[in-house]
Amino acid sequence: MALWDRFKESAATMQTQLMAKKNDLKSGSFRDASMAMCALVAAADGSVDPAERQRVASLIATNEVLRNFPAEDLQRRFDDYLNKLTADFAFGKVGVLQEVGKARKKPVEARAVIQIGIVIGGADGDFDKTEQAVVREACFALDLPPHEFDL
Repeated sequence: MALWDRFKESAATMQTQLMAKKNDLKSGSFRDASMAMCALVAAADGSVDPAERQRVASLIATNEVLRNFPAEDLQRRFDDYLNKLTADFAFGKVGVLQEVGKARKKPVEARAVIQIGIVIGGADGDFDKTEQAVVREACFALDLPPHEFDL
């Protein structure tokens, strides 16, 4: 099986796992960490073009698990994190990873945040090395082993 086919299968499995836990994923720390993760993936290469920003915002709005929260609230948080990253990527990344790390207290939420990052990263058909690297860093912020997610 080709690498991309394995990844698509893995992303679909992760989305299914997220749906199974949807009722457990309603806390503010999960909401904030998820939006921070989405911003990290969107800005993984150090910049975000308007089309990419819109694509990720659309994915956030249509993700069934994230529908636990008001769409405009998610959009505002995503934009805030993305603005921090685009203003100064290195400095912004430190703060955004700290936000991701707040979900570490609840293992179900921590794993769900990583799964959302992988689903968002692969939605365009290319979960590239820079996206994988920021998701791997998020694993460390959440005290999760990256190999658990094939990273």
